Amino acid sequence: MSQPSSASAASAAPPGASGPRVPEAVHRRRWAVLGVLMLSLLIVVLDNSILNVAVKTIAAPAPTGIGATQSELEWAINSYTLVFAGLLFTSGLLGDRLGRKKVLLFGITVFGIGSALAALSGSPGELIAFRAVMGLGAAFVMPATLAVLMNVFERDEQPKAIGIWAGSVGLAIAIGPITGGILLEHFWWGSIFLINVPVVLVALALMMWLVPDSRDPRPGRIDIPGVLLSVVGLVLLVYGIIRGGELADFTDVTVLAPVLGGLAVLVLFVLHERRSDHPAIDMTYFKRPAFSAAVAAIALVFFALMGVTFFSAFYLQSVRGYSALQSGLLILPLAVAQMVFAPRARLVVERFGAKAVCTAGMLLVALGLAAFAFFDASTPVWAMEIVFFVQGAGMAHIMPPVTVAIMQALPREKAGSGSAINNTFRQVGGALGVAVLGSLLSSTYRGEIEGHLGGVPEALRATAGESVEATLAVAEKLGPAGRDLVAPAYDAFLDAMHVTALASAVIGLIGAAVVALFLPGRTPTGTAGAPGPGAAGPGAPGSGAAGSGSGGTSPGEASPGKAGPGEAGPGEAASGEARPGAVAAGTGPDGGAPRGSVPGPASEAGESARR
Repeated sequence: MSQPSSASAASAAPPGASGPRVPEAVHRRRWAVLGVLMLSLLIVVLDNSILNVAVKTIAAPAPTGIGATQSELEWAINSYTLVFAGLLFTSGLLGDRLGRKKVLLFGITVFGIGSALAALSGSPGELIAFRAVMGLGAAFVMPATLAVLMNVFERDEQPKAIGIWAGSVGLAIAIGPITGGILLEHFWWGSIFLINVPVVLVALALMMWLVPDSRDPRPGRIDIPGVLLSVVGLVLLVYGIIRGGELADFTDVTVLAPVLGGLAVLVLFVLHERRSDHPAIDMTYFKRPAFSAAVAAIALVFFALMGVTFFSAFYLQSVRGYSALQSGLLILPLAVAQMVFAPRARLVVERFGAKAVCTAGMLLVALGLAAFAFFDASTPVWAMEIVFFVQGAGMAHIMPPVTVAIMQALPREKAGSGSAINNTFRQVGGALGVAVLGSLLSSTYRGEIEGHLGGVPEALRATAGESVEATLAVAEKLGPAGRDLVAPAYDAFLDAMHVTALASAVIGLIGAAVVALFLPGRTPTGTAGAPGPGAAGPGAPGSGAAGSGSGGTSPGEASPGKAGPGEAGPGEAASGEARPGAVAAGTGPDGGAPRGSVPGPASEAGESARR
């Protein structure tokens, strides 16, 4: 049982700061662990970006491809998304209970096996099935990487580590299409999956060597009904969204039935969690405006951005005539901006607060999306590069702060649940973006091109109106008679892209309004530590955590109630040893740096103080 001083400190500290300190042996290798986590995340994110550039090759007849139809290609992508989104929440809970390292090892192993099987697929059906296996593995990898990060870094360094973690997504966005283009130019289509296998083997070896295991020490009973409801609800919802995107019609019964059914099951899930004495996730976190705003911001920004990513590929390759490799190179500025700015976003947040930074980031994303409404078939490359860079810079100033807000709102023991919430909303938002904005693109295009299909044989007319790719394919099949379709197809696509870009920009503006209204502003240093009801609430995002958007104490500063270098903080033993049940050493009411004996996150002088 903790002593009174520890108990009082614990009551003042946010849940995210509570719990024993990171063991010294783990703390010393924390950056190496982060590198392994980034490698694991890189494989998962890179896989989808590679597949997007390979769909044309896979659709070709054997031996070039496997003769997949448009519908089969969509399900090769969607089977992964469906399994991945449906199991994200469950995998996070299992990581908290069974151990995050075990879950991470399981996930990366399954992903590697699925990749090898997908590379050797002999038919579209096999590819769809093995992509689902890859989605299963990825669902256990992505939440675990963030959960492990929260358990190897102390609170004051978490914003920096999360920024670097988020920057690795930018790296994957950059090298995915480039890697895919290079592989397809020199090897067969299966190489885009087989390339994962050696990387997975390296990641497994490094994980077993470097990554420590962690789990919730008091997980309680598992909420089996809650877990089942979450899986069924998410699978039905995502399936309905995907189906709506396929049909470009969200009023069809095969779309409405799973969407409404999924929403109904998720409502039951929420009601069950609120009444359960051992809930899978504490629903009271969503009552905090800052937490809910951070979750909504993730969903909205990925809704807008994934829709644009969907149509920008057609714009670059179909309208502008760039190859898959050239298209990958053209979006490098977006990735570079994320890699450069994401690790530094915490510094801007410390100065201006999460509200100002995330609002500015959402406005930059909306500006970049709106710019597509002015692109045509002759837009200069330098203009496109600027727009991609602006979008990347906006993303880099949204994802790290909102991820910090979500993860630091939950106790460290529940890091898997926090990561699952973060990734589930991002995945569902992205799936909605592709489906809804893809449907808008498709319906607008069909309306524009129909008037030009009078000379097309009636048997091909419906197919020719599906997309710009379909129109160009029919035009090629018709030979000289189809030449008159090319220019109208480009014009119709550009008109559809402009409408979709403006719709995406509106979603971005809604996201900006949400974060401006509900994310916390900058809390002046010196008042952030004030405990009690007047604060943002225990564990509330931005309640004084360094870099979480409150303008709290930055690393290296001492705030009221925080121990200085070499001193014992409230409830901290003079020797620096953490007692069972004691709050993180040196944690003040502001939820600042829990390693109170360390003057700065990278200070070597603190090593002797910790000893």
